[in-house]
Amino acid sequence: MTLSQDVAPSAVAAGDAPELVRVLAADGTLAPTPAAEPYLEIVDSLADAELEGFYRDMFISRAFDLQATNLQRQGQLALWPPSFGQEAAQVGSARAARAQDHLFPSYREHVVATIRGVDAVDIIRVMRGLTHGGWDPSDPKNGNTHIYTLVLGSQTLHATGLAMGLVFDGRCGSGDPSRDEAVIVYYGDGATSQGDVHEAMVFAASYQTPEVFFLQNNQWAISVPVATQSRAPLYRRAAGYGIPSIPVDGNDVLASYAVTRVALDEARAGGGPRAIEAMTYRMGAHTTSDDPTKYRTSKEEDSWALRDPIARMRVYLRGRGASDGFFADVEAEGSAFAEDARVRTMALGGIPTEIMFDHVYSEPHPLIDEQKAWLADYEASFEQGAS
Repeated sequence: MTLSQDVAPSAVAAGDAPELVRVLAADGTLAPTPAAEPYLEIVDSLADAELEGFYRDMFISRAFDLQATNLQRQGQLALWPPSFGQEAAQVGSARAARAQDHLFPSYREHVVATIRGVDAVDIIRVMRGLTHGGWDPSDPKNGNTHIYTLVLGSQTLHATGLAMGLVFDGRCGSGDPSRDEAVIVYYGDGATSQGDVHEAMVFAASYQTPEVFFLQNNQWAISVPVATQSRAPLYRRAAGYGIPSIPVDGNDVLASYAVTRVALDEARAGGGPRAIEAMTYRMGAHTTSDDPTKYRTSKEEDSWALRDPIARMRVYLRGRGASDGFFADVEAEGSAFAEDARVRTMALGGIPTEIMFDHVYSEPHPLIDEQKAWLADYEASFEQGAS
């Protein structure tokens, strides 16, 4: 079945109330909504290898996510925020970005980071408490992926600041897509109630930054449902600042990819910021310190399980002729990836005490040096007492 259309993609004007963009139905069949029609040409242009790559990304990410959850339960990590159920929103959006684009995750975008080149064990190191940041965003191997931010919403300000810099430095809107840069920032439905997010949108709209605000609405801000957080669809919050905003089925990797690609292209070309609300679901706990059975029902979880993004894509690929061998290979890749993460996590060991003083300031600081020396003397006093 061909998906080609004669309609050119474009962002929805701020203030409109568009229907959800969806390409694949929950059962994995092609069933584009009317709002998806402008994006079908992009979907139709995807090669089999790209489509299979989306599935591979999602499957391997879930295998890693489950392994990391197990590692936390076994005392190897202090905390783990599962991404189980949100793979399509993350894979589609990350694959839509160009190499020169900057990505600002929150703390649940594990596959976003690994797609861009971040070592999965660097994420583990953050959650094990071995590092303040995890990786160096300026290192080319990390694909302009900025570090995790556990303070809700603050990464939207960081992203907008960098995007403003792109405007000031003339690194967007030149008409050269191979050179122009854009920014995409990830945040959740709970963060939309944070002042930082709204302040970031004010500056983004004012300075017309080349930026995409990518909201993963997983329906729960820990134990607070979206219905309590907002009496109107969340994408309208960005629209209220004059930012074109689009709701998309976040469990449909094809829709997530196409909508994000268009939004980034338009932002990169000088069209100003865009906002996407990806409707998805957190199938697991908020973090491994959370018990979702305390605040949501198994009936709700079961209804969303029927919309599983990986199962949906598997059906679609089988309909296109993907072989049993392909799926077996992906399963083997996922197992190998997860096992490698386990082995390397177990070899990490503890954390040197003095590391807490590193990178507090960019330059040497006398107060930090004094504190570091005091702690060294304090710990040495125990050894002297024991002797």
